Amino acid sequence: MLTRRHFITTAAALFSAPLAGPLAASTWPTDAQKRAWDAQVTPPNYDPATSNPWGLEPRFLPRRVEANPGLVPGEIHVDAVARYLYHIEEGGTAMRYGVAIGRGDLYEPGTYTIRRKVAWPHWTPTQSMIERDPETYAQYADGMEPGPDNALGSRALYLFVGERDTYLRIHGTPAPRSIGTRSSSGCVRMVMAHINGLYDRVETGVTAHLYPAENTVTAQS
Repeated sequence: MLTRRHFITTAAALFSAPLAGPLAASTWPTDAQKRAWDAQVTPPNYDPATSNPWGLEPRFLPRRVEANPGLVPGEIHVDAVARYLYHIEEGGTAMRYGVAIGRGDLYEPGTYTIRRKVAWPHWTPTQSMIERDPETYAQYADGMEPGPDNALGSRALYLFVGERDTYLRIHGTPAPRSIGTRSSSGCVRMVMAHINGLYDRVETGVTAHLYPAENTVTAQS
């Protein structure tokens, strides 16, 4: 459970993200393509604590905060009420990021394991997504190639229950203005420059806790 003192702000985060171009083939992109795309989605002179060409509420910019005692370093906690994702660090701190979550009952709170992570992933909508909104998703039934316009953005962390892929992801989004809202089809969205900074710090096998969107005390900012 989150408490009102679950996380307390201590200092702005100052860390580097990968440098950041072009969509190409129906195969995996080359390292050069990935670097070019990273440059495309990263603001010039990027400072995670202050860069905000997306017009986000300032509280959704990356920030280092104090974590409650006993939280496991490496794990992820998503406060769906405040729209924050926390990555727990050694030494009692956490990195906090703004997120968007699933709309309505598409958001699925629970405890998951991150069993896969991909830089510049492919994306294919689920059958239920196509049935729910064919006008939007049917055109991508055969999949969408990686690139800055891909629905999973620049990075994706794949959430499993046991060995079962839930098709839920923590991922970048080409719609950064959705951060702070309930707008996805169930996944947790992040600004691409932000998840690029998070991605290398998250190891496969760690736990991600997604807390309920209602009846939860919000994190203190």
